[in-house]
Amino acid sequence: MTRPLHILLALGLICPPYLIAQEASSGFDLRSTLSGQFATSNVYTEAPRSGEPVGLRFRSVVYPTINLNDNWTITGAWQLASRPYFYEDFSNAGNGVNGNLLQASLNYSRISSKGSLLVRAGRLSTAFGSFLLRYDDSENPLVDLPMEYGYYYTPVSNLSVAGAQIDATRGKWDGRLQLANASPANPRSLFQHDQYGNWAGGAGYPIQQEFRIGVSAYYGPYLDRQYAYFFPGETNPSTLPAQGLGLDVSWARGHWIVQGELQHFVLPYKAIPTFREQAGYVELKRTLSPRSSIATATATPAETNPGRPSVLRLRQRSVPTDSNSSSSITNTSITVSAPIAMKTRWQFNT
Repeated sequence: MTRPLHILLALGLICPPYLIAQEASSGFDLRSTLSGQFATSNVYTEAPRSGEPVGLRFRSVVYPTINLNDNWTITGAWQLASRPYFYEDFSNAGNGVNGNLLQASLNYSRISSKGSLLVRAGRLSTAFGSFLLRYDDSENPLVDLPMEYGYYYTPVSNLSVAGAQIDATRGKWDGRLQLANASPANPRSLFQHDQYGNWAGGAGYPIQQEFRIGVSAYYGPYLDRQYAYFFPGETNPSTLPAQGLGLDVSWARGHWIVQGELQHFVLPYKAIPTFREQAGYVELKRTLSPRSSIATATATPAETNPGRPSVLRLRQRSVPTDSNSSSSITNTSITVSAPIAMKTRWQFNT
């Protein structure tokens, strides 16, 4: 079987924030990130895309914030990206520009000498995992996403869910709890059918000043009757709760930063075998100077699902593989300066 070879170079431009009434208790703040990407892949030339082997793409995210007073704020995140920009779109037909509302919420916060409290309501990123907390080209040093994250048909979607969340700190402890209208495995809008209550949450503790360990979980029904893998004869989606468990660590010493996650997912079915996945990744970053850094990451999944198409199991792969196949991803990134970043990724299947 022919395996694809992906080589991706990205040039990121971090736009400086535009601030209004920065020192006042009320005002408006607008921040943005703009990234350009040059990609070459033989997958571009294969059906159904059947295009040129190279492509030039962009991604932009804007972050508006309205400060109402010392306690109340309205925040949002909106993304505009050309297609294909992400690996999961490489093997899909279609071009153009897509916009996504990543977050939009009303927030209330209180801070004291003993801890802090933040309450949010609206469209929120899932509280599961740690990667989405830094899902921005100015914060994430690597190209694209870990394989367990994505937009559609992944255990953890980057798209938002409707709900409410509490974030709190007490001493060295931090925690979060989210109640939402849908699972992070299949976000639903308030105007769609098959919405079911879900919860997600996590907690963390710094064992040492440089080393933090965290855990997270989610639970709740995830299927809808229009889902690609909701087959005839399947039981009521409300009786099939998905669950995810995660462990995340971060360590920093001098110029070095290490971050990683290990996760386990179970997406149950009755008509086909239950989908199970274990996945993880590690990111390594070194700051070379206040204006430059280098980073690398590896990720290896271990999955068990004899009945579901293997093209879904290899989250950001472009061709089906047999059930005995294994895969890994290695990423490397070099940030040349604070406003400009040069990145490269090599991806292969075995």
